[in-house]
Amino acid sequence: MSSPTTASTLRVCILDNDNLDPAVVDAYVSYGAMTEKMFAAAGVPWQFERFDTTRGDYPESFDAYDAVLLTGSKADSFSDEPWVRTLRERTTELLKQRKKLLGICFGHQLIAHCLGAEVGRAAGGWGMGRMRYDWVGPTPFKPTMNLLASHQDQVKTLPPGATLQARSDFCPIAAYSVDDHVFCIQPHPEFVEDYSAWILSKRPESVSADRRAEVRAAMALPHDGLAVARFMRDFIERPAA
Repeated sequence: MSSPTTASTLRVCILDNDNLDPAVVDAYVSYGAMTEKMFAAAGVPWQFERFDTTRGDYPESFDAYDAVLLTGSKADSFSDEPWVRTLRERTTELLKQRKKLLGICFGHQLIAHCLGAEVGRAAGGWGMGRMRYDWVGPTPFKPTMNLLASHQDQVKTLPPGATLQARSDFCPIAAYSVDDHVFCIQPHPEFVEDYSAWILSKRPESVSADRRAEVRAAMALPHDGLAVARFMRDFIERPAA
């Protein structure tokens, strides 16, 4: 495996796990592109390469990268879709190699599934909009954080050997880590208000108009996405124990 680069030239492979709706693809490109924009706004000078896993696109080798980030997706992390099965196989190999991994939403769930945790539908239905989480992990961070979310699946049991980092009543396992090589989070630190509002507009009819209005109003308040991006930077750049 190649030696890690210095922090200023750290290379990160983004496994991009969705294709955005044509109505928003020109504005936002992909979850991977949104993630890159988040890190740039947070002052994180990493170099990125994106690969579309839904089309079977992967690097020839992961050895050239210091870390791998798995994005969100509308797919179920536990589904039998061929591309999802392939992604789980690739992720399991990376875990065996103790590759540094970051997971967001679907990525958070898929990594947990590969580690042996239970993942499934959230008992409370859809998590959406700006949601509040308590930071409970041993690594210092904000006591509470507000992030934009969009999910109906979540991690139901903490993966074996993992440490709980953040929680809420709605999402008891909102973030976790495994030693110094895995950090995953359920909400979307890369989301911006306009994209979250567009997702909300596409929500199922089962979400009441009053609930959508309440969620939409809260989206205009600040969220901690850039702070989470910097936490991810510090986690990845921390020397291995």
